[in-house]
Amino acid sequence: MLPSWLPVDGYVLALLATVALAALLPVSGTAATVAGGASSAAVAFLFFLYGARLSTREALDGLRHWRLHLTVLGCTFLLFPLLGLAARGLVPAVLTPPLYTGFLFLCLVPSTIQSSIAFTSIARGNVPAAICAGSFSSLAGIVLTPLLAAALLGGSTGGLSAGSLLTIVLQLLAPFVAGQLLRRWIGGFVLRHKKVLGLVDRGSILLVVHTAFSQGMVAGVWRLVTPARVGLLLAAEAVLLAVMLTLTWYGAKRLGFGRADRIAVQFAGSKKSLAAGLPMATVLFGTQASLAVLPLMLYHQMQLIVCAVVARRRSRDPEVPDREDP
Repeated sequence: MLPSWLPVDGYVLALLATVALAALLPVSGTAATVAGGASSAAVAFLFFLYGARLSTREALDGLRHWRLHLTVLGCTFLLFPLLGLAARGLVPAVLTPPLYTGFLFLCLVPSTIQSSIAFTSIARGNVPAAICAGSFSSLAGIVLTPLLAAALLGGSTGGLSAGSLLTIVLQLLAPFVAGQLLRRWIGGFVLRHKKVLGLVDRGSILLVVHTAFSQGMVAGVWRLVTPARVGLLLAAEAVLLAVMLTLTWYGAKRLGFGRADRIAVQFAGSKKSLAAGLPMATVLFGTQASLAVLPLMLYHQMQLIVCAVVARRRSRDPEVPDREDP
């Protein structure tokens, strides 16, 4: 058995198996058209579920921690993109242009909810704040991630044309809003069948990944990636994660947050959501989505391993009086 502080996400293993399946048996022709339609429907359903799950009341109750939430949003949608832009200097020596596009996209997606909460709890941090911070980040990401991608990635996403805006609205925003509007009637059903819907949720993402990587295989984009390049990408992502963990911890201290809030800021502000990023990439990048999501998939597993170690160390910190925010 693996040690508890070294999690290997079973879902990431399933994603890797899906990638391998797409490499061996990519869909093409009519099958690719059908898979593409099913993938688009899966993305819309995912964001419908996100809307149905997000408790508007909990989000509003969390507004009293507005300084913490603004700090996490600033880390997610300002510091991360700035570091991503700075990484442009790694092209072409470390990152190829396609891998850099994926690296920058990684810096634009929202934070996670579940793992941020789990690690904040392990480290004895402010769990309610982590819940709200992750929820706010996910909500903001539905709008900010496509806008930032269009502004910073330019031609890589096809630009922010009327067609791409319509696609974003129909596949991301409209289903999310519908889920929020219907939550009053279906919220109980969603909660009661959380486990089953979770499997549907993850299965939908596996479908999205298989379709995206099949398109990449048919287009021959994977000939551009060598094992050495993947190793360099991992090194760049390790530096990115280390910088963000340091900035969120000491930056939160400088802003006057107490220990429990600093923990919430560190774990919510240094993470990136695989569940939100994968379907967004298929909408924004189309046939180029497979290379665009590779950095995000690798970063996801890396953040789980590193943050598990950090959370365990924080849990052993001596008890100290926690200062209230001014």
